[in-house]
Amino acid sequence: MAFIDYYKILGISKNATEADIKKAYRKLARKHHPDLNPNDKEAEKKFKEINEANEVLSNPENRKKYDDYGEHWQNAEAYENAKQQQKQYQRSSQGPQGGYSEEDFSDFFGSMFGGDSSRAGGRQVKFKGQDFNAQLQLHLKDVYTEHKQTLTVNNKNIRITIPAGVENGQIIKIKGHGGKGVNGGPNGDLLIEFSIVNNSQFKRDKDNLYASVDLDLFKSLLGGDITVPTFDGKVKLKIKPETENGTKVKLKGKGFPKYKKEGQFGDLFITYTIKTPTNLTDKEKELFTELSKLR
Repeated sequence: MAFIDYYKILGISKNATEADIKKAYRKLARKHHPDLNPNDKEAEKKFKEINEANEVLSNPENRKKYDDYGEHWQNAEAYENAKQQQKQYQRSSQGPQGGYSEEDFSDFFGSMFGGDSSRAGGRQVKFKGQDFNAQLQLHLKDVYTEHKQTLTVNNKNIRITIPAGVENGQIIKIKGHGGKGVNGGPNGDLLIEFSIVNNSQFKRDKDNLYASVDLDLFKSLLGGDITVPTFDGKVKLKIKPETENGTKVKLKGKGFPKYKKEGQFGDLFITYTIKTPTNLTDKEKELFTELSKLR
């Protein structure tokens, strides 16, 4: 994979502090956010690059690996282990008085980064390719049912199945669609983070949904039937007489699909909000006055 300069993407120097990184990320993320640049493919691409750069540089441990190994930072631990194995191999093969030269080490290190000149223990060192990160923004209604979607990654179209019930911030891994492996190693993976926009009237908590429903004073006192919305339609509910404000009812199985559990749903919780009548007529005031005397 070609080298990506994360510092350049965020417009900061290599000496930038954590506060500098955060400030630069927030400024650029706002500028290139898909919501502010609808149907702008270039802004969408830039937004993904900014998120990827921030993901690496805002994490001190990842940042150090990136500074040391560049585009191979995700293989840093493997490289360090391989270096230790090479040292041990050189010592054992040379004997107690033996050692290894800087040229030996340089050749070996070059092989880890894709060179062909060195082998460790008689075998060419292979490493998994870099994982790619992407963000996919969907609306809540989009993840209510399973569906297929085509993504473009590095000019390649990848058709994926998005399971129903995916949560905001959830990451799924598409195996083998990352960077190419080093020295014939396996390809990296594609990690997709979901950003779920909820513009519905329901509040979601995992696979449960919550909503408030207005109830007029008379129905709350006398009872009756009302129709309430669910995520996939409407249902009729019976109101008990003398229902109090804030009363909650549970509609079992009317919530959100459970992730990768076909046919299973959470629950919908309805909270009744009693609305006090306004703009009363003289007759209504008179009747309420009579009612108050009875109490």
